[in-house]
Amino acid sequence: MTERITSRDNPKIKYACKLGQSTAFRRTERSFLAEGLKLCPELARGCPIKVVFYTEKALERAPEIQTLGGEQYLIEEHVAQKLAGVDSHQGLFCIFGMPENSEKALHPGGRYLALERVQDPGNVGALVRSAAAFGFDAVIVDPGCASPFGPKALRASMGAAGRLPVVESRCLPDTLAQLHAWGVTNLAAALYNSRPLHQVDGAYPNGVCLVIGSEGQGLTEAAVAACDAAVRIPITDRVESLNASVAGSVLLWHFRRPEED
Repeated sequence: MTERITSRDNPKIKYACKLGQSTAFRRTERSFLAEGLKLCPELARGCPIKVVFYTEKALERAPEIQTLGGEQYLIEEHVAQKLAGVDSHQGLFCIFGMPENSEKALHPGGRYLALERVQDPGNVGALVRSAAAFGFDAVIVDPGCASPFGPKALRASMGAAGRLPVVESRCLPDTLAQLHAWGVTNLAAALYNSRPLHQVDGAYPNGVCLVIGSEGQGLTEAAVAACDAAVRIPITDRVESLNASVAGSVLLWHFRRPEED
């Protein structure tokens, strides 16, 4: 019989909440918390599932929850509200082990998206989703980025973070230098000394890495210096700039693999 959790102060609930709130704790535990009747089964396709919490209403809507595996707990509505952090939720919460993605996921000839200091989790998640949609091999994030495994980023990526390698780089310029040494072309999304996107061939048979910075600050000088060239998306003077996830998605589409057409 499935164990029922009725207290918001249950140690398992406190542990799950901490995973949802703390990037450092997620890194230490190599685990993360996700919520959603669609998101959790999607993530389960690529990440090991450890613990499942669900409400009676969620089980009525999706009886297949009980086939997800892991430790399973039936939780009261007020407990689910604590896990969600808000009153509105879908009643299914899962703790997953993080996929074992390291810089070994990078290789010559690959297509990559590198993010530097992109601090909005919604942008990070949307970019991971776009990279998966357009056939890229991995996403590289530097320490200044929002965690791809935080609740907001996971919702924005719609489970793509569990299917596409997400590589945490300790020093992005060093990682870009390694890609360059393999023959991969690093392209910075920047205005200075850049070429408009329509003048840049998207093929790059030896591999390409698109490097995108934060909306407010852009890329650091060190990251730009580690790139082979810079590209920009021409826009009208009606707006100053594009949202990072929108600009990144346009670039990802342009540099998608030819076989994705």
